[in-house]
Amino acid sequence: MKEEIFISGRNIPNIDPSLEVWHFPISLYLFLGGLAAGIMVFAALVTILKKEKQFQATVKQAMLVVPIALSVGLAALFYDLTHKLYVWRLYTTIRIESPMSWGAWVLLIITFISIFWVFSYFTEMFPKWDWKYDFIKKWEAFFIKNRKTMALVMLPLAIILGIYTGILLSAFNSRPLWNNAILGPLFLVSGLSTGAAVILLLSKHHYEQSMISKIDLFLIILEIFLIIHMLMGMYAGSEVQLEALNLIFGGSYTVMFFVFVVILGLIFPALLEGVELMGYKIPIAIPAILILMGGLVFRMVMVEAGQITRYLY
Repeated sequence: MKEEIFISGRNIPNIDPSLEVWHFPISLYLFLGGLAAGIMVFAALVTILKKEKQFQATVKQAMLVVPIALSVGLAALFYDLTHKLYVWRLYTTIRIESPMSWGAWVLLIITFISIFWVFSYFTEMFPKWDWKYDFIKKWEAFFIKNRKTMALVMLPLAIILGIYTGILLSAFNSRPLWNNAILGPLFLVSGLSTGAAVILLLSKHHYEQSMISKIDLFLIILEIFLIIHMLMGMYAGSEVQLEALNLIFGGSYTVMFFVFVVILGLIFPALLEGVELMGYKIPIAIPAILILMGGLVFRMVMVEAGQITRYLY
């Protein structure tokens, strides 16, 4: 017979419950939300700066991805809900102190704006398309005329959406891995980087690819800096934060984080983009796909590992 002495009522195997209720659908939702936010930030900035002609893929093809990404992300979120019939209650109130309330309302508004944006460019992207009805053409003309206004509204909302995907996790004070002020800016920068990767995949113009690649290289360096800052902050923290850090340093998520996120998702794409900017021919799809992979795996690691960590003292 094995004898064990418990000196605490917490952390008893098979007795003390652990919260692991968020799985891949939530990671996918956070990834697609950040990606959509990143694309919208670029499209809005390009429009405000009146550079649409130089960044055709940014304001057209990439923005076509946004309502699709948001729809798939919301479908994943809806699939994960336990009480699906009551989702409408999110829109019966606004709670300023609740990140979930902020996210619900921002997602609703920005989804419609993204659809209107694509609608304004639809005839340009598909010249043979005929709306047939005059009232639809009038609406199209209205949205074309007000693209800059949409951009001015879309820019702050997209930034809020990008930050919200991280704040949604950091608001859980009981999870040491999530309880970090860096998560909001880190998820925003990661979303901008994945959005830039989508633009790189869709762009056919060298100037646009070159400029977006330079911006993305800066974003990757900034993301690495934020990750280091986050890890250093946890390393200098309390015992529970050190235990949470052990999941990444030598724990079950070490390979996923350092191999698939840091090396393949950040460092290697940065090197490839740097070589490309030096004049060497590198297929732009390779770093772009790696960045997208790294962004998704990063959210998987944060969601899955964060639920394991908890305060025991």
